Parts: sequence; C-alpha cells; structure tokens
Amino acid sequence: MWNRQPAVYIMASKRNGTLYTGVTGDLPARVWQHKNGEEKGFVREYGVTMLAYFELCDDIHAAILREKQIKKWRRAWKLELIEGLNPGWRDLSADIF
Repeated sequence: MWNRQPAVYIMASKRNGTLYTGVTGDLPARVWQHKNGEEKGFVREYGVTMLAYFELCDDIHAAILREKQIKKWRRAWKLELIEGLNPGWRDLSADIF
C-alpha cells in the first residue's frame, strides 16, 4: 500500500509530448484523476495521462518549492530530468498503484 507523501510529478501525453508539472499530497489519487479525465482544462485537452516522472518530498512545502523550480525550467531541462530517471518513458503509474 502506498503511503501518502508529498510529491512533485510530471505527466506527459506521450514520449516527448505535452508535459504537465504538478504537486500533490497523494500521488496515486492525483494520477488516477489525470487518467480518468477528472481534470478539466489543459490536462484533459492535451491528454496528459502518463506519469513520466515523480519525486517524493519530506513535506508539502518542499514539494511546492520543487514544483515552482521545475516549472521555470526550459523544456529541454525537463526532458533531461525525465530521461535521467525514466529513459524508456515508461508510464510510472504502475509503480505507485
């Protein structure tokens, strides 16, 4: 069973596709929302349903700071971050459910 822990995550529509960076206190629940179309707007419009990257954080404040940092990055840096941990662009949601 997954323990609730703050996390920053990157969802993608596909390999090298549209990216969405977010923060949550319950990663499995948040990913489920993305995958089941419960998110409106950008996430649903671009089909951002694949968990490409995540980092667990000690507390929600650290997760929010990390999310803000990553959101400021160039796209190329985000792709490097993903490929450093997940070079095959596997959907990591299987690791958390």
